[in-house]
Amino acid sequence: MDFELTEEQRMIRDLARDFATEVLAPQAAHFDETEEYPQENLKKMGELGLMALTIPQEYGGIGADTVGYVLALEEICKADAAVGTVMSVQNSLVGHGLVKWGTPQQKEKYLRPAATFQKIGAYALSEPQAGSDAANQRTMAVKKDDHYLVNGAKNFITNGGVADFLILFVRTDPQAGHKGISCLVFDTDTPGFTAGKPERKLGIRASNTAALSFENCEVPVENLLGQEGEGFKIAMQVLDAGRIGIAAQALGIAQAAYEASLKFAKEREQFGVPIAQHQAVQFLIADMATRIQAAQLLTLRAALLKDKGEPHTEAASMAKLYASETAMQVTTNAIQVHGGYGYMKDYPVERYFRDAKITEIYEGTSQIQRIVIANQELQMQ
Repeated sequence: MDFELTEEQRMIRDLARDFATEVLAPQAAHFDETEEYPQENLKKMGELGLMALTIPQEYGGIGADTVGYVLALEEICKADAAVGTVMSVQNSLVGHGLVKWGTPQQKEKYLRPAATFQKIGAYALSEPQAGSDAANQRTMAVKKDDHYLVNGAKNFITNGGVADFLILFVRTDPQAGHKGISCLVFDTDTPGFTAGKPERKLGIRASNTAALSFENCEVPVENLLGQEGEGFKIAMQVLDAGRIGIAAQALGIAQAAYEASLKFAKEREQFGVPIAQHQAVQFLIADMATRIQAAQLLTLRAALLKDKGEPHTEAASMAKLYASETAMQVTTNAIQVHGGYGYMKDYPVERYFRDAKITEIYEGTSQIQRIVIANQELQMQ
């Protein structure tokens, strides 16, 4: 595969890098500490097109390929992974679903304002009893004349407390298993909808995560995304795209921790020399660099397959699995390189460590990724 970047891909990467370095990085520790939602920074990203990189130009997006998107997301997450989470949701989980399955009317109403972050979207799949078991949806949507009546609950929803609309997965046929799941575009100003207070999290603390409740919410039938019974298929195909984004996020976190470790190892002295001269530290650096480059190749391969329109379920899971576990190993090593300083909030590696953990959990845990990969491999035999 040819990994030589195009001029457009380099421009997108550099745009994201400049914004991340100049705007996000100086404020990241503040937003992490206060758990304040960085609305203004996110709005600026919308104005730059970073919230709509893969959305077609006809709907206000940039129309970039997936490779350009993951390069930009990695740069953003190097500076602030919480902001990167919002960028990932808006581009992948929200934008991708509307681009592929939305009607022209849905695209005009939701996709176009989402492209510039005038409207914030959220992807509402997880429930108290439906985490890894995503098919176990209990939020019900009963069709009555020209609307659906929605009742149920969702949890751990990124942007849940600030979203203007949801990509909402509901059960429309209680007897049909995963084929009884459908998808609605849901306006959060609908009577009967409530969002819980923001969850307090280990990492990505500036992103909004909330539980959602639906009580006799009326949703017009024209807000059905795709066809009835296609919800589970939509959810899984959107997650294929989303997992490539999470791999890029994990890479950004790992790269930030690695660069901080290189700088510290060259400056910190023990036994009369910089610790970079000690073989024990060199081995940690070597492991970090090797894993990061391997994860980058897996992520680029998944992005290229998606851009070529080829099957990429397994490649996306491999990239997400390896990059997320790389982020945890690299950030752990980064703290070890820093020693006691790495355990203190005065140095950013403790934040990178906390931010890295979620990449092994959301959009499918590492264990779920291994199941996906194994199933794909066994089908090939």
